[in-house]
Amino acid sequence: MNYSWVDVFALGFFILEWTTYAITLEHTKYGRDSLSARMHAYREVWMRRLLERDARIVDTHIMTSLQNGTAWFASTTLIAIGGSLALLRATNEVMPMMQNLPLGFNTTPGMWEIKCFGLILIFVYAFFKFAWSYRLFNYVAILIGAMPLASKRDTPEAEAHVVRTTRMFGAAARHFNRGQRAFFFALGYLGWFVSPWVFLVSTAAVVVVTWRRQFASNAWKAMAPDAEIRVTPRNPAA
Repeated sequence: MNYSWVDVFALGFFILEWTTYAITLEHTKYGRDSLSARMHAYREVWMRRLLERDARIVDTHIMTSLQNGTAWFASTTLIAIGGSLALLRATNEVMPMMQNLPLGFNTTPGMWEIKCFGLILIFVYAFFKFAWSYRLFNYVAILIGAMPLASKRDTPEAEAHVVRTTRMFGAAARHFNRGQRAFFFALGYLGWFVSPWVFLVSTAAVVVVTWRRQFASNAWKAMAPDAEIRVTPRNPAA
C-alpha cells in the first residue's frame, strides 16, 4: 500500500468536514435555523391539523408517499453497495483503464482496495439510516392511525399523542437526512479515486452545496418565519 501525507490529510479533512457539518446542523443554535429545522415545525402543525379532522385519508396518502421515498433510497443504497463490491472485485481490470486516462492517476492495488472499502462503509451506513427511517415512518403511520378522534382534541391524551407523534416523525426525518447526507458525501469521496487533491476539492464542494441548500437556498427563504415574509397586495382590478 503506497500512500502519502496528502492522502491522510484529505481523508482526515473528509471525516472532519462530515462530522462538523452534521454536529452543526443537528446540535447547535445555528443549525436550528436550517431548512430541515424550519420544516420540522410544520410536522407539529400537520399533526395538530390532523387531530381536527375526522376524515384522514389525505394524511395516510402523504405518509405512504414518504414511506415509498424512503424505501426507494434504501433499495438504491443496496445497488450502490453492490456496485462498490464489484469495483473492489475488479481492481486489476479497472486500474489499467484509470491509468490510461489523462487524470494523473497514481495508486497501488492495495490503496485502491482501501478506497473501495471506505466507499462500501459509507453506503452501508446510508442503508442502515434509510432502513431505520423507513421503520420509524411505519411507526408514525401507526401513531396517526391511533390519533384520538376530533371530538377529543382538547383532552390531555390528545395533546400527549400529538407531541409523541411529532417526536417520532422528527426522528424518522433525522435518520433520513443522515442517509441522504451520506449519499452526498459519497459523491465527494469519489474524488479520492482520482487523487487526494481532487478529494479535497470534491469534499469542499459537497460541503458548500449542502450548506447552501440548508441555509441560503430559495427553499430556505421560502420557509422564512412569518414576520420576514412580505406579502404583495393583490390588484383588485386584475
